[in-house]
Amino acid sequence: MKSHRSSLKPLEGANRSLRRRLNWKGELALATAPTVVILTMFALVEVLTRQRLLFASLASSAFLIYLDPQHGTNTVRTLAISQMMAAGIGFLTYMLLGSGYLSGGTAMISTIVLMILLDVMHPPAVATSLSFALKAGNENNLVLFGLAVGITALLVGLERFALWLLVYLSPKNSKV
Repeated sequence: MKSHRSSLKPLEGANRSLRRRLNWKGELALATAPTVVILTMFALVEVLTRQRLLFASLASSAFLIYLDPQHGTNTVRTLAISQMMAAGIGFLTYMLLGSGYLSGGTAMISTIVLMILLDVMHPPAVATSLSFALKAGNENNLVLFGLAVGITALLVGLERFALWLLVYLSPKNSKV
């Protein structure tokens, strides 16, 4: 196991421990993209499947990305690996053990252990493993979830760009 944990600290070059708060207009502007992305995903899910709860953890992912887009927990690598791994583990335990506490517990523990070992700590992925283990439905939901994770991963870049615009193009040119 690595001695430094990259998914638990700000990215290199971020040069700060926490993201400073913007004014209320800046915070609202930064929160707009995750909100639009999640509402768009919900509309897509509604059209393609009725398994809405399978995608609830992505709303938490989007909020974490808004909260601190430069944190290691919110990198595209961490988000994509942890969420897809959790969905796969949950789906596999559902297929092997059926829906229930044994399946959910096995999926949750396996996801946590693998997130630690692979250094891809993204807390909402634990909920993803539970959602798929308790009611996975079919393989199409796994594919659709992968698409939704991809859309959420794009949000990382969008939020970093928005934060850059808000901070570096502001009249004060204050750093985060």
